[in-house]
Amino acid sequence: MPTSNKAFKRILTRGLALAVSAGLATTVSGQTGALAENFPEVASLNNAFDVTQAALLDAMAEINANPETMQARMEVQMQLEMSKDMDGHAHMGHGGGEMSMNMGSPYDELEVQARVALTEMLRQSHADEVAQNAFSESPSLPTHAWRVLSWGRKFERDIADIFADGSTSRSQKRTAVGAAIETYLTDDARHAVATVPKHASLYLAHDYADGAKTAFPRLSALMWTNQWLQLASLEAIVVGQLDSQFAGKVPVTLERYWAKVGSDTGMTMYPVPVDMPSAPAIAPSFYSEAPQAAIIIDNLNRLEVAVADIIAYPNLENRDELLEAVADEFTKDDVNVSDEMEYLLSALRGGIFNQGGPAIGDLGRSERNRSRDAMDMVHTMIMSGPQ
Repeated sequence: MPTSNKAFKRILTRGLALAVSAGLATTVSGQTGALAENFPEVASLNNAFDVTQAALLDAMAEINANPETMQARMEVQMQLEMSKDMDGHAHMGHGGGEMSMNMGSPYDELEVQARVALTEMLRQSHADEVAQNAFSESPSLPTHAWRVLSWGRKFERDIADIFADGSTSRSQKRTAVGAAIETYLTDDARHAVATVPKHASLYLAHDYADGAKTAFPRLSALMWTNQWLQLASLEAIVVGQLDSQFAGKVPVTLERYWAKVGSDTGMTMYPVPVDMPSAPAIAPSFYSEAPQAAIIIDNLNRLEVAVADIIAYPNLENRDELLEAVADEFTKDDVNVSDEMEYLLSALRGGIFNQGGPAIGDLGRSERNRSRDAMDMVHTMIMSGPQ
């Protein structure tokens, strides 16, 4: 879809201006806490993820609002509605097809140029205050939705700081995690997601599921890749503290992340997630050490995916109302929840490889549909063979 550079700049002005101006810094301005002290690159990326995610949502919204995309939007809408008519939701089966960054995009150069701008933001540093205000400054997010996402980000930062502190014992970390969860639930309870697993259908089979993956394959892959590092870095930190032979592996995880990010346009030879990364699959040690915190983070990531689907879905008239409703749904502990076994099966059904692969171990191809003996070998390789 041809478009002038001027038109593209107009599309991205609102969604990306804050992040671009914030990214002019070359240092991790004002960051404090154990994560920034011990793992500064991870801390810097966590801030970049907040800024980039808000800008990513705004870019989707702006492209959907551009009169030049009308024909492409109609085609995307037809494709999504046909998928629902045929089999409910294509995503419901987990890993429903490999996502290649070589594929065409419904919005062609608009998405490519958005991906370039977002990748540039990832490579820049962003002050704590800018990251903390990223969602509130996003014009694509109504009030309740951005408050739930923003409050969740603060919780995720608190959890990362707890585990990044190598001077505390496992029992002290568990106590600190419990206190962080209590603060998360009491200080701003209305905007806290459930502490029990929300049902996978809330992000896999809602009415607008697969909106982001279908309309914006490059941007949704970047979102999932960022979620992968969030979990994989926690896993590398936790495993290194539990077993000294795995200490110092965070750089391995970071190297894998940048390989998945690939070029500015999204071209990469490395496997990117084609399913949302989950804590039991990507961060099993973290999940074992802090299961309730892991569930909260998974619920936040599931909400983030559902929000992106709604924003990406073309031609919706009541988008803000839908976003507020899905944010409200994820804050409820008493409806649409799963028990532990159902949650684990859902988290693992798509496969570790399809969720981006292990944080530090080896897994060169999908482990799905293998024999039990082969899966035992894969499990051994993942847990005992980091590079």
